[in-house]
Amino acid sequence: MVATSLPLPQPSPESQLQRAARAGEFLITAEVMPPKGSDVRHMVGMAAQLRGRVHAVNITDGSRAVMRMSSLAAAAILHQQGIEPICQMACRDRNRIALQADLLGAQALGIRNILALTGDPVKAGDQAAARSVFDLESVRLLRLIRQLNDGLDACDRPLPDQATTLFAGAAIDPQSRSWSGLQRRFEKKLEAGAQFFQSQLIDDFERLEKFMVHVAVGCDRPVLAGIFLLKSAKNAQFINRNVPGVEIPEHIIQRLAQAADPLHEGVCIAAEQVKAARELCQGVHVMAIRREDLIPKILELAEVAPLSSLSPC
Repeated sequence: MVATSLPLPQPSPESQLQRAARAGEFLITAEVMPPKGSDVRHMVGMAAQLRGRVHAVNITDGSRAVMRMSSLAAAAILHQQGIEPICQMACRDRNRIALQADLLGAQALGIRNILALTGDPVKAGDQAAARSVFDLESVRLLRLIRQLNDGLDACDRPLPDQATTLFAGAAIDPQSRSWSGLQRRFEKKLEAGAQFFQSQLIDDFERLEKFMVHVAVGCDRPVLAGIFLLKSAKNAQFINRNVPGVEIPEHIIQRLAQAADPLHEGVCIAAEQVKAARELCQGVHVMAIRREDLIPKILELAEVAPLSSLSPC
């Protein structure tokens, strides 16, 4: 006798983030790191505090080439908890076979949002003896996702077991020193199929405005400005020394240094930046490393209403 089973539930072809983007809502995403170990309780606890406050939670994929739990596994765990993830996928550690396998797996697990990244160089991280792959980079990964959505694999062969419906995003750096290079890279990612853009940390909002007016204008894709929670003057100085392309202004560093409560001052600064970004683009991507619990406070001070007040999702 052949055993029968109930049909598997069919998840929505669209994510909450995709629906909100299509509706023109002000998008809010936040970043959470997977654990450096097998215990996911802290990650889940941090992400759970963002429920109802953000459209989706970014799960980093070996950020700065530091070994952590698989972004796909961590994203699946959040999805099981009813928290919408954005699964970051970097090309550094996988060839195109592995990338396609993980993308198909994400679709089967109900994960729709993918952030396509090239990946930080191995020498930046904690496993210097590892070998980089870089079979693809972010633009070609975006094209690959578009092919899978069209029902084709990397060799243009039909997928016999159904196409994907992935919502692909890309990273941008509006503060790049090469303006022509930034414009060229943005246009390539747009042409390759990027449906939304998340920026690196923004410390120069005049530069962001110039990017929105002269590069992103008319692209009809949401751009989310990167907002970083600075915890102290020392933290800001560390970022200036170690994060290429970022230069936290001296007046911000002094403001943190002179504050009676530097962490609270950092929350206020981040809230002010969210307000500034809201005047320029369609969303923010908030990064508060190890203090993700403060993101709701940042959004509250920035007068960004909870999602329940903005959307029926």
